[in-house]
Amino acid sequence: MENLQSAATLHNGVKMPWLGLGVFKVKDGDEVVQSVKSAIKAGYKSIDTAAVYQNEEGVGQAIKEAGVPREELFITTKVWNSDQGYDSTIKAFETSLKKLGLDYIDLYLIHWPVKGKYKETWKALETLYKEKRVKAIGVSNFQIHHLEDLMQDAEINPMVNQVELHPLLNQTELREFSRKQDIQIEAWSPLAQGELLENEALKEIAQKYSKSVAQVILRWDLQNEIVTIPKSVKEHRIIENADLFDFELTSEDMDKISGLNENRRVGPDPDNFDF
Repeated sequence: MENLQSAATLHNGVKMPWLGLGVFKVKDGDEVVQSVKSAIKAGYKSIDTAAVYQNEEGVGQAIKEAGVPREELFITTKVWNSDQGYDSTIKAFETSLKKLGLDYIDLYLIHWPVKGKYKETWKALETLYKEKRVKAIGVSNFQIHHLEDLMQDAEINPMVNQVELHPLLNQTELREFSRKQDIQIEAWSPLAQGELLENEALKEIAQKYSKSVAQVILRWDLQNEIVTIPKSVKEHRIIENADLFDFELTSEDMDKISGLNENRRVGPDPDNFDF
């Protein structure tokens, strides 16, 4: 992992950048356009959106205006819960593609494991993958039991599982399971929605490396081989979040950060959600 273009290799050979920009809760229009353009200008290649974020059009506009060749970028979007099921997923994909103004998506994910629906939804993703309309397919917020259930009937195993993951919720068992199954783990909310930025232990480690707490957490992700997608709308923060390649955390500091785990979520529980 030498720079922002460094990438993980998914089990189908597709390369996915280790670091990307997330745009959850970034408003469509100017806010998301500027955020994405700032990231691409700073050298980011990976942008993560979702149908439910309602900003795919802005992401698409930013991609167009940024003037970077499409094949250099890695664009992720997700099918929302109310669109799950075979036919409705295909339709939702078409809508996302149109809003983004793209010919294909690099990574398409099932956003949440909706009971009784995610297997049919997965079949739709397999179809899109076979038709080469997506480069890679995966899931989001799936626990081990969801993955086991899905893979029982799947023709193609998920390439990625994007989950809430940060030092307060370090997902050790899920990471271990995913590594054995060759599923790349990706962290959403890697900074625990900002909750960790005032953590004393992390501040101490950050001081030692002359880095910010956010940079230390994101570096911990990378050294754990976790793809990570911090969100920001501020250009200086987007640039700072990417400045991770000129230092390395010692194994002692890595352990200290891992030791902060409380199995505590800042987002919804994948076993108990009602949306």
